[in-house]
Amino acid sequence: MEQILIFIEQHIEMFYFVILSVFVGVEVIGHVPAVLHTPLMSGANAIHGVVIVGAIHVMLNLQASNYILLILGTLAVLLGTLNVVGGFVVTDRMLEMFKKKN
Repeated sequence: MEQILIFIEQHIEMFYFVILSVFVGVEVIGHVPAVLHTPLMSGANAIHGVVIVGAIHVMLNLQASNYILLILGTLAVLLGTLNVVGGFVVTDRMLEMFKKKN
């Protein structure tokens, strides 16, 4: 328990930053019109490719005997890939709505 308190004391600015980010995020998302939620979410899902790259980077630096982290990394890559593909599918469907029909 003492180690946790020491960690919090040493990184208190990080905790303040995360808490402030949560409040700012809630305010920003709360003021977005309902019409824009789908395009913003599909774009955000497409940007989650960063999660895939980060998970691959972490997995490359793991020991081969650490099965739990390898499984978690594989799961992160799989779910991140699904999120990115879903974002592109939704974006493509939205763009199809704006094309002229023959």
